[in-house]
Amino acid sequence: MLIRRITCARALPLSIPMATSPLFSHLKPPSPSSPLPPRVLSSSRSFPFSSLASASPSKPSSKRANPPIAALVEVGGVKIAKDDVVRESDPTNNVPDNIFSKIGLQLHRRDNHPIGILKNAIYDYFDTSYSSKFVKFDDLCPIVSVQQNFDEVLVPADHVSRSYNDTYYVNADTVLRCHTSAHQAELLRDGHSYFLVTGDVYRRDSIDSTHYPVFHQMEGVRVFSPDEWEGSGADAPSYAAMDLKKCLEGLARHLFGAVEMRWVDTYFPFTNPSFELEIYFQERWMEVLGCGVTEQEILSRNGRKDCVAWAFGLGLERLAMVLFDIPDIRLFWSTNQRFTSQFSEGKLGVKFKPFSKFPPCYKDISFWITDSFTENNLCEVVRGIAGDLAEEVKLIDNFTNKKGMTSHCYRIAFRSMERSLTDDEINQLQWNVREAVQNKLHVTLR
Repeated sequence: MLIRRITCARALPLSIPMATSPLFSHLKPPSPSSPLPPRVLSSSRSFPFSSLASASPSKPSSKRANPPIAALVEVGGVKIAKDDVVRESDPTNNVPDNIFSKIGLQLHRRDNHPIGILKNAIYDYFDTSYSSKFVKFDDLCPIVSVQQNFDEVLVPADHVSRSYNDTYYVNADTVLRCHTSAHQAELLRDGHSYFLVTGDVYRRDSIDSTHYPVFHQMEGVRVFSPDEWEGSGADAPSYAAMDLKKCLEGLARHLFGAVEMRWVDTYFPFTNPSFELEIYFQERWMEVLGCGVTEQEILSRNGRKDCVAWAFGLGLERLAMVLFDIPDIRLFWSTNQRFTSQFSEGKLGVKFKPFSKFPPCYKDISFWITDSFTENNLCEVVRGIAGDLAEEVKLIDNFTNKKGMTSHCYRIAFRSMERSLTDDEINQLQWNVREAVQNKLHVTLR
């Protein structure tokens, strides 16, 4: 396996002030009222950087549910300090402790983990089909510039994914990548014509069995020079599109067997034409990935003016949940041996055997919302308090009174996949959630 490393120092700008959907699915951040002046980042290898909630519940006492978080992590030999990623004093920063704790874990680089097993199976397909031409990158730093994450892949300035509600901002100019496409332009400039990029990506999202704020993606890019399509009888975009579909149909058969497939036209900012591949699997149509012919502007900007290219992106958790019968996305992060021991290197599609069926505990919280309220912000607060004990946050009721005030009622499901939770734990979590929702979201509890 050929792995080329690009350090975080290279990926970050020198001046600084996120069921997952497939890669090609996912941008103008609001300006804070009083932003802090930019800080200069050193380019050294260590960065300076009861079930119904009552109106007035009595506060329970209990130990904290979340373990302490390390102050330093390492990605590809590069040390990243917590203070460089989590900055409570910076109004442009919205990265919480629990997100920082996931940086550096790199589940996709663990050969006996479902994510790593799936990644390696895809590698095997490309190595076999293309005589190992594809260069593989799986250790690139997840901290990138706004330019890399959005501008260089032509994400419009007003696209929703640029907002602080959707993306984790380290500061106004730096984010945790929300897709592995953030590295595409740099690799094109470096002269690569065949490459696969795998990595952890970060997005603020809802809480349920298929969504998690950290997940893993793989992007593939192939660049064609004029001599490859001339004489084929097809124009350059058509030639690339035909090759792309042939490649990805082969990948789908490699992973899922002899399945029925169909192509759906769609839209992505960075490809035209754009497609989604769906397969008929387990008696339903399932989207596998997004792809398309790379926008010519991206190639021209990065020294490949006379070329044409295709690109695809897929979410590894989405496919692994289906292939391994994993019912809840939180399980991928489990260190419980009853989960980890079920999977072995090279064994794609081993069916997960549930090892616990602990009951959920439901708690409701009601409040009058403000104009700035968003459900993603609520989920961030809940995750910050309960971590992976929060199984689902669901809106169950809302109404607007005669004064024009709107009330939301959310039901929070708390459940551990490894043990039974005690009443004291649940009550403490719910109390802490209520306090944090009121203080951080500036809503009025009911």
